[in-house]
Amino acid sequence: MSRVPRAKTPTATPSKTPRTNVALTTPTPIRARTKSTPGRPTPKSAEPPVPSAAAAAASALSIKEAIALKRLEAKKAAQSSSRNDSLDNFGSMEDAIPTIGPQAEVEEDALGRWSVRETIERGRSSGVVNLSARSLPCIPSALFDLHLGITPDPLKSVPNEPVLPPSEAVPPRRGAKRDNPAWFEAQDLTTLKIWSNDIVEIQHEISLFGSLKVFDAHKNQITSLPKTFGDLTNLTTLDLSYNSLTSIPADIFSFPELAVLNISHNQLTSLPFNAPFSSGIKKQTNSSGGFFGPVVARSSVPLPRLINLDASHNNLTSEAIDLEIPASLVKLDLSSNPLGSSVGLVKKLSSLSSLRELRMERADIGDESFDSLTATSSSFPRLRILDLSETRVTPDTIKSVLQNLDRELSLNVTTEDPPEGVIRVIVGKKVIREAWEIEAERRAKARAAKLVHEDGIAWGEGLSSSPRRPAAGKAVGSSGAVEKESWEIEAEQGLLSEGAKRRARAQAAAAAATSSSASSTSTKPVPKAEVVKEAWEIEAEQGLLTEGGKRRARAAALAAEEEKKKAQSPQSSSSPTPTLANSQYYNRITNTLALPASAPPSKSSGLGHSRAFSFAPSSSSFSSNVSSPNDFAIPIPSAPFAEIAAQPFALTLRVLTLNNRRADRSFTLPASFGSVLLPNLEELDLEGCNFADTPNESRSSHPYPNPLLPLLSTLFPSLLILNLSYNTLTSASLTPSTLTSLILASPNRKGLKHLLLRGNRIDDLDGFASMAVEMFKGNRDVPGWKLDELDVRENDIGRLPAELGMLPLDVFLVDGNAFRVPPRRIWEREGTKGLLSWLRGRME
Repeated sequence: MSRVPRAKTPTATPSKTPRTNVALTTPTPIRARTKSTPGRPTPKSAEPPVPSAAAAAASALSIKEAIALKRLEAKKAAQSSSRNDSLDNFGSMEDAIPTIGPQAEVEEDALGRWSVRETIERGRSSGVVNLSARSLPCIPSALFDLHLGITPDPLKSVPNEPVLPPSEAVPPRRGAKRDNPAWFEAQDLTTLKIWSNDIVEIQHEISLFGSLKVFDAHKNQITSLPKTFGDLTNLTTLDLSYNSLTSIPADIFSFPELAVLNISHNQLTSLPFNAPFSSGIKKQTNSSGGFFGPVVARSSVPLPRLINLDASHNNLTSEAIDLEIPASLVKLDLSSNPLGSSVGLVKKLSSLSSLRELRMERADIGDESFDSLTATSSSFPRLRILDLSETRVTPDTIKSVLQNLDRELSLNVTTEDPPEGVIRVIVGKKVIREAWEIEAERRAKARAAKLVHEDGIAWGEGLSSSPRRPAAGKAVGSSGAVEKESWEIEAEQGLLSEGAKRRARAQAAAAAATSSSASSTSTKPVPKAEVVKEAWEIEAEQGLLTEGGKRRARAAALAAEEEKKKAQSPQSSSSPTPTLANSQYYNRITNTLALPASAPPSKSSGLGHSRAFSFAPSSSSFSSNVSSPNDFAIPIPSAPFAEIAAQPFALTLRVLTLNNRRADRSFTLPASFGSVLLPNLEELDLEGCNFADTPNESRSSHPYPNPLLPLLSTLFPSLLILNLSYNTLTSASLTPSTLTSLILASPNRKGLKHLLLRGNRIDDLDGFASMAVEMFKGNRDVPGWKLDELDVRENDIGRLPAELGMLPLDVFLVDGNAFRVPPRRIWEREGTKGLLSWLRGRME
């Protein structure tokens, strides 16, 4: 191929576009190939500038995006160096090749984003255009051309705007088809994000986007805004932070819908809130002056809906801030401003009824700004956070101002928001601590104060001073006796462990009992160091954190009391009458009856083998293998309700335990018992009794079939906990009507809270699903539903119906079943709430 140069016309376009991470391109100038000096920067006229905004936007981008931008800059620098140093580079003569025509070669963005033109075109369908972190020198003219059909005037700061490649020259990303909306389907632009660019000036045609609600231009180099910017009265969020603004248009303070205004990190010198209204208020003005021009609606007061104002890191003084501050402000940040004496400003802020957060960190403000405030309840009525860190304000001044408020004053700084009824004041050096650290310090101070109060030593007024206790054998006087910490005294007395402390308390009690008749002139014993414990700590030491532990403790106490009575009684040697009311089975304190489990016959019983024993009802074989002399009075049936109902404690019985009673799997009921047998029974434990759906029932020695669950709901109306684990129940017994009568509360029933069905033969939960659809569809509230725990582990359940997600359960245990959906990680990692949420999602 020959390299005959072709003639170039003045309007010729460049044939090749430099490969950058943005869609904006600049013509490649033809220049002499001279070898550049190593170590010298590339001239600006010879190479497009490397995007420096990527480093400025590192905090706003993710780690992946920041790494991609850094790699792109390094790649461009390497390509630029190799292109300048190579003597065989003929890239500048591509325009001289006659066979190669103009073409737009655009590299895909390093972050996987659409090109600038494609982003603008797609914004016609969504109304959102995001051109952030693309090294733009200005807002592309294509935005005005494609959305408004106009060409903006050229800017003085950008005389030669980079030309975007035409739409047909930009191929769709990843082979996607371009789908531009028709003119009647296009959406008005509502969101425009141009942050982290190199924009210095904004076109005055920006005011023609009358539907714009969000405008984000932070981290640019904007020095001024056009006057027409004040016509964007539909803005709700405006972010102009991290720029070089010295002033903003006064009409911005008349925006009726603006809720968030961020003008931090600029060079502003004033906040003229009342400037648009100083020459008369006009509710509606015509921005263009023509009859058919757009009508701009403005507010009659400064920013009536402003909630959040961030004006930190500027050059604001208190005299330059107009006192017509918006009354709707909730958060105000004036940190890092040379406010100076701010008596009027602070007085105005104290009267704002909605202000909840006020930050003046490093604002050069002193006590004189707060001295004029009177300590009344009208000052800062809803304030929760007052940040005056690293200023000249002292804590005493703030306390005198806020002392009459009906809220608590806190000087602790945490990462969490203060609770309701607490005002957090930050004065001096800001030290952020976790909430648990503050709580631990509070408990330590309260414990130390109690110890000092018991020893009769005055507690100092300073909260930072640690409590002191007198040394053993020494008195506290004016002679300056040596004082020791409480842990030092405990170490000397050997009281650092809990066991040593208990032994010391026991010895002190014994010594006090033996020395009660001693002379009054005896020396006073040295007080022992006593550790104040919480109630849960004492219960943990005694093993009383669970209900079972508490019942066992009460049973042990009752047994000890009975043994003591027997030892003191002269007839203690005589054996008691065998009955169910013996303390071996019935606990009068907890109203608990626990019958012994069935035991296999021993080899010495005459059976002559060691195989599994038969559970057939044989009174001879069972009575010959009783575990104690009193067990012959225990009935053989698994659930001897007739014998229990005949006892004197039947009306007060609350807990009945019949575990592993399988010698005779049957019920015994009185001949005529009515509808209620044990009216106050709250917990029934029938674990391991091998009961079927319809167990054998004996009423007046005539057995007949009766379903288990309806029978239990009839016999025990106050039942709260029902344990039927390791029986032989099937899904046929879990019908919706049966579950409704068993679980729901009614005027005659309390309602079941815990239902344990572990280790049965249940293969589906359709009864629970039907009840969930009937009762809880549409997020309805069922007052009679009391069930908190459902345990169906180790059954044969093949699937979990999605309707179970509507059940308001706190504990739902499903491990050890046959279903595979949902996977195990759903309930192992996320628990009951995650499992129910997953099931509800399957319904949608």
